[in-house]
Amino acid sequence: MKRILDPLDERILAELSVNARAAHAELAAKVNLSRNAVRQRIERLERDGAIQGYTIRVGEGRGADTRINALIFVYRYDRMRGAEVLQALRAMPEIVQCEVLSGEFDVLVRVSAATAERVHRVWNDIAALPGVENTVTSFVLSSVS
Repeated sequence: MKRILDPLDERILAELSVNARAAHAELAAKVNLSRNAVRQRIERLERDGAIQGYTIRVGEGRGADTRINALIFVYRYDRMRGAEVLQALRAMPEIVQCEVLSGEFDVLVRVSAATAERVHRVWNDIAALPGVENTVTSFVLSSVS
């Protein structure tokens, strides 16, 4: 049974949208709850499907179009042995898609973040990975689907 989110749930989701790795104690201070109450709410939000895979899924009518999406094309130094790059990409919560390609680029990464600044930080993290030779980034202007 899906529950309607109350204002405290919305505040927790908003804080997690900014920093999905925020500690329960940090969230508790920001939303004026105990650490245990925040943990219980997060567990319930996970069970109810509001939090899926540590990515906030904002429903229709509540800011669903506010995410910034970008495509990052990655060149690896050694495209056949660059598994450590792929492993590092899997650990980044803003990466919602990662595809190994044939042709000019080695890897296509789709990033979804709350702000353009966060996309820029993800790009910096990717560009700094050992094994990454170069990147090309494009922001998504619109989706046709």
